[in-house]
Amino acid sequence: MQATDKSKAIDELVRKLDTAGRLADSSQYKEAIWEREEQSTTGIGDGIAIPHAKSAGVKTPAIAFGRSITGLDYQSLDGQPTHLFFMIAASENATQSHLDTLSRLSTFLMDEDFRQKLQSAQSEAEIVEAIDQKEAEQLKSEESSPTSSSYRLLAVTGCPTGIAHTYMAADALKAEAKKQGITIKVETNGSGGVKNKLTEEEIAQADAIIVAADTKVDVARFNGKPVIQTGVTDGIRKTKELIDKALSGAAPIYESSEQGSKHGNGSGERRGFYKHLMNGVSNMLPFVVGGGILIAISFIFGVESSDPNHPTYNVFADMLNTIGGGHAFGAMIPILAAFIAMSIADRPGFAAGMVGGLIASTGEAGFLGGLIAGFLAGYLTLFVKYLLKGLPQFLEGIKTVLLYPVLNIFLTGMSMLLLVSPLSAVNSGLESWLSGMGTSNMVILGIVLGGMMAVDMGGPVNKAAFTFGIAMIDAGNFGPHAAVMAGGMVPPLGIALATTFFKNKFTNQERESGKTNYVLGLSFVTEGAIPFAAADPGRVIPSIIVGSAVAGGLTALFGIGLPAPHGGVFVIPLVYGSALAYLLAIVIGSMITALLLGLWKKKTV
Repeated sequence: MQATDKSKAIDELVRKLDTAGRLADSSQYKEAIWEREEQSTTGIGDGIAIPHAKSAGVKTPAIAFGRSITGLDYQSLDGQPTHLFFMIAASENATQSHLDTLSRLSTFLMDEDFRQKLQSAQSEAEIVEAIDQKEAEQLKSEESSPTSSSYRLLAVTGCPTGIAHTYMAADALKAEAKKQGITIKVETNGSGGVKNKLTEEEIAQADAIIVAADTKVDVARFNGKPVIQTGVTDGIRKTKELIDKALSGAAPIYESSEQGSKHGNGSGERRGFYKHLMNGVSNMLPFVVGGGILIAISFIFGVESSDPNHPTYNVFADMLNTIGGGHAFGAMIPILAAFIAMSIADRPGFAAGMVGGLIASTGEAGFLGGLIAGFLAGYLTLFVKYLLKGLPQFLEGIKTVLLYPVLNIFLTGMSMLLLVSPLSAVNSGLESWLSGMGTSNMVILGIVLGGMMAVDMGGPVNKAAFTFGIAMIDAGNFGPHAAVMAGGMVPPLGIALATTFFKNKFTNQERESGKTNYVLGLSFVTEGAIPFAAADPGRVIPSIIVGSAVAGGLTALFGIGLPAPHGGVFVIPLVYGSALAYLLAIVIGSMITALLLGLWKKKTV
């Protein structure tokens, strides 16, 4: 090779494939190579680079080998010069035998003697001879390998392309385990699908599991087992460290909150739904927590301190409220929808989910609208992919950059625009119904308003109750809004108490998130309950509705009135009636929610 840097090396190897007649579109293939490099460098260290891609620009699956005598900077993982290059070209319609051959050759590079032969070869014939010899050794080794139904160590490997790193990591782990005398089975998540799949029996008997992957892997099946999760390159370069840690007892116990039977066809669908849901919730959580805390801090300067027309106006409080409420909370629903859609349909679903979430957010559809938008965008994207899978070969290149974005956003946007209006109508109907109740029975009204605050935690039902409470303040009736605020504070406070006193019913992440809910609940930020409700709606939503309804009814029974529209614990000194009685109502409602959650939720381990 004549190349002196990474870019020129890629150009030189692509030209080699092109002049050999293996490429249909060299520009398209090279673009795919660079997309893979942007995910993580394919310079794996030890003087080796394996740039690879699966592309419609490849006519015939092939490998270009190149050797740089002086070595060049390929941004390798070990920072050392790269000498040996294997550029793997896989076509989109490559047969399984093609993919197996390409992947197999990449694993040969784990043998130091084989690499040395390539480094010192004096002709192309010697290169081919070295490969043939290594192939014969590999076949002989596989034929003589003993089979086992029990393995001390299990592993899963996978990379975004699923051609090279997946199998190199698998071979590296097997080689190190063999050196240490440890039985191991490795499942590969490659371009041809899952191979050597781990069974439930093997998982149950194994001491530990290593997941070395840069792509989505089903880890829920490892619940309760010591699991190390890392990148696929660590599986290649840090095999000894990973195996030593896995078997030392230092590996963390994996905790999965996914429910459902492990048997039958339905289980896979339930796990899939949960996985998509949690992908959205986990990415939404920082917006809920960060925005909610900033809003709570702004109340220190006064409940109305963010209003420029109020005497207590404070510029800093206004900025905090704008960042937390206007922007962090404003982005919460679109982020939820976008990452649900992305989990379902990968990157093509992200933009459609984001647009659908924005429509839900601006259309007062709340987090339930965000859930609908996310799943709708994801499955519409899969439908579009299915419709376009038969496109002529020359149109393949424009699918990702043109056809997918336009069709996915159009279909999702039109669907959500049709759904938002009915939700708005429901919202208006709820407001009219509440206004009709008046104050004829304040206890019943308090129960209804308190419960409504917990139904969708910031959605149209919650906002209908909140708006009614504000309207009653304007009318001089402060009782309804006291029930509204009590009902809105209970969900996060009840969940926080539950994560504290029923720890075995929640994952580590949920217990940590539960701590922030104390602050969010005291600050009347009901949205803090959303991640928990989204993850387990069947148990969480009934629990918080009951607790909030009790709190709302008690505030009416105690004759509490609240003139402040917001503020949580910071405005309790302003209540009409007994502040202690108001606190008691909130505490009782929160304790009921916590006890119900502790009773209904299943243990996580």
